[in-house]
Amino acid sequence: MNTTVEVLGFAREPGWLPWAVQYFFLIGISTAAFFLSLPGLVWRNPDWRGVSRRALLAALVCGLTAPVALLADLHQPGRFLNFYLHPNLGSWMAWGSFFIPLYLLGLIGYAWLCLRPLLAELAKRPSPLAGLYRKLSYGGHDNLSVIKAAALVATLGAFLVLLYTGMEVMVVQARSLWNTALLPLIFAVTAMTGGIGMTALFEALTGNRQSAPLLNQWLARGVWVTLALLTLWLVFGLFGTSTAAAEALAAMHGSFGWMVTGGWLFGSTLLTFWLARTYRNSLLVPALLALHGAWLIRWVVFIGGQSLPKMGSASHSYYLTLTPDSLLGIVGMAGLCVTLYIILTSLIPWDDQASA
Repeated sequence: MNTTVEVLGFAREPGWLPWAVQYFFLIGISTAAFFLSLPGLVWRNPDWRGVSRRALLAALVCGLTAPVALLADLHQPGRFLNFYLHPNLGSWMAWGSFFIPLYLLGLIGYAWLCLRPLLAELAKRPSPLAGLYRKLSYGGHDNLSVIKAAALVATLGAFLVLLYTGMEVMVVQARSLWNTALLPLIFAVTAMTGGIGMTALFEALTGNRQSAPLLNQWLARGVWVTLALLTLWLVFGLFGTSTAAAEALAAMHGSFGWMVTGGWLFGSTLLTFWLARTYRNSLLVPALLALHGAWLIRWVVFIGGQSLPKMGSASHSYYLTLTPDSLLGIVGMAGLCVTLYIILTSLIPWDDQASA
């Protein structure tokens, strides 16, 4: 006797938890903030001098915090070590284990070279830390050629990090919301808007409002590109140009939660664009909205993408809980960012006045 069993869906926990959202959010912001540091610190554009210093601070805070979220997502350090002991060069995730150290080491070296003259000045002031500043300055020379070389290494690492973070998600064909060629571009552009937002937030915290028009100008451009990419993905899905996008939209059809999420995503992005264009001297609100948008994109892609069924018709909703893998982890990573910000701003002054 033959028996037919129809499978409607499986209930399962998401494989990628909020740790992954935080890692992709923080490392993306760090790379974007690093790029924002180049005009003032490498190309010596006077309009960007102060902005680039706060951008470097943002790159360091987020870049040093991101690996903690990544290791937490892997659940044990041994899994990260396994990438080096048994490298699988056919995996984008494995390549990321080489790209991340390249970027972070390049960033730290670049930051140290940029800060050496300031550390030398701090060493001349009467302070209990004068000896430490003297050793860290290592002569305090402002060697632009060496700074450019370090910036080149960090730039290569930053581009590779942006590439692999988009590609390792895009290649997962089993997730219809992930398997689109637009995803690496969406991640890269929202990383840039998030980096502008974090830099603007640090500008607001240090009281440097002169940079608001410059940052809002670039923020509006980045948000406009984000809206264009999201609209393009939607058009691809509606007209069947992209099979994965069409499958994702079909799985979302009739879901009130996805309607609210999509409306919130497009609505908040439009609001960010309007504020950046209309209130060009405002820093705090556009900055927070830009950070919100970069975070929301990654939350929708990772957590929402895993809620869509691989087969059948059952969706699997995710709810935040008071556990280290969920809400406590998010709060803890935010606390680590604040702690690093306090340490770095306590040891080194970053409040050079900016002109824009």
